[in-house]
Amino acid sequence: MKTMKLTKVLMVAVAGLAFASTARAAENPAAAAAKADIQKTFGFVPQFFIRFPEAALPGAWEEMKTLQLNPSTALNGRTKELIGLGVAAQVPCKYCIYAHTEFAKLNGASDAEIGEAVAMAAITRHWSTYLNGIQTDETKFRGEIAKIIDNVKKASASKSPAPAPVNVVDGNSALKEATQMLGGYAPEFIRTFPEQARAGAWRTFRDVQLSPATALNGKQKELVGLAVAAQVPCRFCIIAHTEFAKLNGATDAEIKEAIGMASLTRELSTVMNGMQVDEVQFRRDIDRLVKGAKAAAKKNPPTAQR
Repeated sequence: MKTMKLTKVLMVAVAGLAFASTARAAENPAAAAAKADIQKTFGFVPQFFIRFPEAALPGAWEEMKTLQLNPSTALNGRTKELIGLGVAAQVPCKYCIYAHTEFAKLNGASDAEIGEAVAMAAITRHWSTYLNGIQTDETKFRGEIAKIIDNVKKASASKSPAPAPVNVVDGNSALKEATQMLGGYAPEFIRTFPEQARAGAWRTFRDVQLSPATALNGKQKELVGLAVAAQVPCRFCIIAHTEFAKLNGATDAEIKEAIGMASLTRELSTVMNGMQVDEVQFRRDIDRLVKGAKAAAKKNPPTAQR
């Protein structure tokens, strides 16, 4: 008799759990609405959105749609995707690297621009490591960046002839050129960098970040650096890239959007890796999205990228 009563109690409990589970599954109309909007936007719902926690999906989709996919933001699509790629490359996140690379190409990015975005991410991580490792004083660092900005502005307004070029072959010649190029002052992080390695570190910094002859312009490179720095996070690099981005003409809106793209990339990366999204299916979904976007662009050609 007791066994029969226990069996009945268990059956009722199991039925109750099943009902509660079914109720919970149908409880989130906001997630259903988000999926319907994704379906309308893309023509299908990619796997990674299906795996997304329902409570988090509506907000994440709204953010992605209004920032990353929005053609009317301060930053154009190509720059936003290159920023996302720079962040993804050093997380690192295979999903985001693939997606942002394909979306950057879709927005007209060349192989050179893609490579430089990744290189800027690497340079930012490189100097972040050194600046934090030597326990840089933040107040002193801010002063050094301000001095460099002031010197560069004065040099660009000056009509004096350019100084003789320096042949960088070792640490001393690298320091000499750095001092010359930065308006007569080399900051502590360059002066104290291991002398044996300074030439290589300086040349990469000079030939990518400081060069006016790269595929990406100065503003784009600094915004990639800022986005990477913001989510490392590296306080020193945030300070430097923000000031250098402004020096290159970046507006407050562009700076905030670059940081927003960094936060969105980290959010989606965290969910996709944490939920163990199938990588093969993910790539198929991205390829399908790109194919669909190209087909739509043929019917309605987009305006030229800024």
